[in-house]
Amino acid sequence: MTHPQPRAKARSAEDRKRSSARVHRPRVRLARFLLLVAVVLAAIFVPRLFQRHAPPMTPLQARIVSYAKSQLGYRTDPPNSYCNKFSYFWGSGSADCPAGELDEEWCADFAAWAWHKAGVVFTYGYRPGDINGAAVSFYEWALAHDAWHPAHGYAAAPGDVAVYGLVLGPDPSAAHVAVVTDDPPGQEGPDVVNGDGDRTGFSVVETGEDQVRAAAGGVRSPLSGYVSPPSPPPRARHSGT
Repeated sequence: MTHPQPRAKARSAEDRKRSSARVHRPRVRLARFLLLVAVVLAAIFVPRLFQRHAPPMTPLQARIVSYAKSQLGYRTDPPNSYCNKFSYFWGSGSADCPAGELDEEWCADFAAWAWHKAGVVFTYGYRPGDINGAAVSFYEWALAHDAWHPAHGYAAAPGDVAVYGLVLGPDPSAAHVAVVTDDPPGQEGPDVVNGDGDRTGFSVVETGEDQVRAAAGGVRSPLSGYVSPPSPPPRARHSGT
């Protein structure tokens, strides 16, 4: 003897399970989609919460960067020489240029010019602790003024001078210097303006982005450290009468 009623109940239970599965599948898909969206948004925005935000430039820093950038595109004359107006400004170099400028490699003369025009106080000369046309003079000046910062672990500020290829010893030397314009998080090197650069010409003023090495004398010299300019002296206050 057969019993149809239990089989009907069994079929009804199966139908309910299938119906419930059909309802839950879209919910599972939606939950997975929302989870994926959350993971993507977290990957984009969470790192930004921990990024270093550079403070606004001081007036001195802004002036140094502005003067350095104002010379972008300048090149020597003749173009295959080191005859330049920055060495002429300092009265340094050989007087063998057809236009009356002076002839010497001039990355340091350019950086010193930008500092000077912005109002940084220093002595250009050849005594110990002076800044001059030698790239290493910025390092030696920095030691004398407690302004040297090794590259590792230091966040450069706009207006600093980056020093490349520093070699220490009885007669120290450096391959190149450049004016820092920015040091964004995540980069190995700073953004700079190079005087006597050679990437876009023989001897020009040009930018360098993430410049962790500088080409000088056919060698790509590594970033060694930074020289920070001294803060300008405070203005004297005049008491009223």
